[in-house]
Amino acid sequence: MTAAFKSWVHVPSFRAFIVAAAVALHGLVAGAQPVSQVVVIDGLVKSALTVDAAALATSPAADVVQFQQSRTAQGVATSSTVRGVRLASLIERAGLLSSDRNEWKTLVVIATATDGYRAVFSWLELTNTAVGDGVLVLFERDGRPLDDHEGRIALISNADRRAGPRYVRNLARVEIRALN
Repeated sequence: MTAAFKSWVHVPSFRAFIVAAAVALHGLVAGAQPVSQVVVIDGLVKSALTVDAAALATSPAADVVQFQQSRTAQGVATSSTVRGVRLASLIERAGLLSSDRNEWKTLVVIATATDGYRAVFSWLELTNTAVGDGVLVLFERDGRPLDDHEGRIALISNADRRAGPRYVRNLARVEIRALN
């Protein structure tokens, strides 16, 4: 370091500027999560399926679910109406690929966000329990597209006791795998 730079380091406003710049840079690097625009359904499917929020909104009416969601954010309860498509319906559109008649019993579904966060479901859970009816790929909240925080596409399991662990903002990929 030069002597001139060393003298600037001791000026309080310069130190405040450096700290503010470091905090802003950290926020950009650590908090930056790409906003999901499409979700890809692949893995053990007949053909990979790529859908965006507009395609989800035009899904058959039997596949679209709307429900009232209550959330608590920092001690303040909020309520909103969300719309989404059942995850099982999207996977069925892609077509399950199985090598034998019992393989579907060992399938897992991995939902991944743009930042790598994952939530896992079994195929049986999605198709053979009440939980599966509430696993939705969201595209709308309160009549508007999802915001940048949630991404244009998100996933929620609204039948879970605690929705947080399997709530995937910025949903980017749904992969079907066999456990064997």
